[in-house]
Amino acid sequence: MDGTQLGQVEWAIKGELILNCNCTVFCPCVVSLGDHPPTEGYCMGWAGIRIDSGNYGDVDLSGLNVGLLLEIPGRMGRGNWKAAAYIDDRSDDAAFEALCHIFTGAAKGTTGLFKMLVSEFLGAERAPVTFETEGNKRRLIVGKAIKGEVEPVPGKGGADQVITNTNYWMGPDITVAKANVAKVRAFGRVWDFDGKSAEICQIDWKGPGR
Repeated sequence: MDGTQLGQVEWAIKGELILNCNCTVFCPCVVSLGDHPPTEGYCMGWAGIRIDSGNYGDVDLSGLNVGLLLEIPGRMGRGNWKAAAYIDDRSDDAAFEALCHIFTGAAKGTTGLFKMLVSEFLGAERAPVTFETEGNKRRLIVGKAIKGEVEPVPGKGGADQVITNTNYWMGPDITVAKANVAKVRAFGRVWDFDGKSAEICQIDWKGPGR
């Protein structure tokens, strides 16, 4: 990496994101953009990101995976989030640092909202992060911390149900899904959200400008 100041480095990530939270039905944050609270009044969730292609300046991020832990006490836009990141242990020091900048929001751009909304960053650590696809199922395994499997909720004719053309920060098209397996044992949290709301999204993120 060159000596470009943090928040000025050009970066980009393309790939897929899966997310599961404790909402009993599809997360209202997607369509309300955080104006409506989660179905349980608060949000606890995890996410997995598969980076098909990506870079942070001259640092290649392609082929790496990231796991996230998220805790939001009410409406998404009000902040006071708690978050933690698990960075693929295949990353070298430069890629680890780059992904920490991106997922803390310090790199600005698409994920810059994390810097504004996360009041307590629990930490970032290397871990074995596996993101697998089998048919229409996606699986995320992060060491002993996160074990998840999500799949789309079928619509008419068995096709995926997709919320399209949204202004959601993750991406405009969100596939409605549910979690078959959703277990978290991390940072003192013990969560079991099997059967709860999930999302699948193709991501095209970049920074520092949008």
